[in-house]
Amino acid sequence: MDFCMILIDGRMGEGGGQILRTALSLSAATGKAFRLIHIRKKRNKPGLRHQHLACVNAAAEICGGRCHGNALQSVELEFVPGPIRSGNFWFAIPTAGSAMQVMQTVLPVLSRAAGQSVVTVRGGTHNPGAPPFEFFTESFLPLLRQLGINAEMQIRKHGFYPVGGGEIAATIHPQTAGAPAFSFHQRGEPDAAGAEILLSWLPHVIAERESKALRQKLGWPDGKIKLREITDSPGPGNVIMIRVKYGAQTYLFTAFGQRGKPAEQVAAEVSEAFIKFRLRNAALDEHLANQVLLYLALNNGGAFTTESLSSHTKTNLEVIKRFLETKINARKKNDGCFEISINPSTGLTE
Repeated sequence: MDFCMILIDGRMGEGGGQILRTALSLSAATGKAFRLIHIRKKRNKPGLRHQHLACVNAAAEICGGRCHGNALQSVELEFVPGPIRSGNFWFAIPTAGSAMQVMQTVLPVLSRAAGQSVVTVRGGTHNPGAPPFEFFTESFLPLLRQLGINAEMQIRKHGFYPVGGGEIAATIHPQTAGAPAFSFHQRGEPDAAGAEILLSWLPHVIAERESKALRQKLGWPDGKIKLREITDSPGPGNVIMIRVKYGAQTYLFTAFGQRGKPAEQVAAEVSEAFIKFRLRNAALDEHLANQVLLYLALNNGGAFTTESLSSHTKTNLEVIKRFLETKINARKKNDGCFEISINPSTGLTE
């Protein structure tokens, strides 16, 4: 393609699929074309996999984008966006790839469309390395409402790795104008906390061991830990989710069971993530912080505190700088947390 493009090196930072997803969202939202080289260079299997290809094709569909390199195992991609269009969209991943990551790609774009959109995605709904369905509905989407971004999401069928076969649907409304700059420096007072164990086509002893390990690690009584049996998934799966509410904001911490991974290890992982956040005074956990960056940069900016500056967050910030003249500042506070501020009204700075 003979076109002035933003060049992005997929080896930067964490070197994974998030670089691609963020670039696709920003390209479609801003109308700026890009060329991505060395796609997922730092992964065991570099290049586009099924779920990444689904993100590319979904982004192209919602903005009439033109692509070169949108093929399995491709390590380079050129993407030229067109105008954003609302409508009814259906996307499918032929593997257990994350349907949530496809939704993550199109949500910031379709919220800028003139009309309402309905998006259905078939694939994995609960995947290691990706935000699960409940993260969106209970934690992230409520946070986005502060930015005037409104969407509802439903799960029609659960899909766990490695079988997949789940399905989600979202109704995405045009963004409400006039939302103030985002400011979230202190979380509210602690409220109810509890854990939920999702179990699909697996022996109950797994949940029993996980529940026992959670009680030992967190000192919780039986009543704080619930079991939810999933019967609509085509394959087995196991997830532990810890929910905690501070003020009006719900936070969700997850760990995924996998073949060969002891139940006690799954419980330890999710417990440690929760304890780490509880001991800090940050307003956002690292996953919420990473997800909200793009929305702040595309809108009126803002500032917040977070528990850590993860490699994913650093990489996301670098990709944002490629597309937007945005002043970004990240500083470590005396309490060990980080404050990140984004000001879209100024020139590009480090």
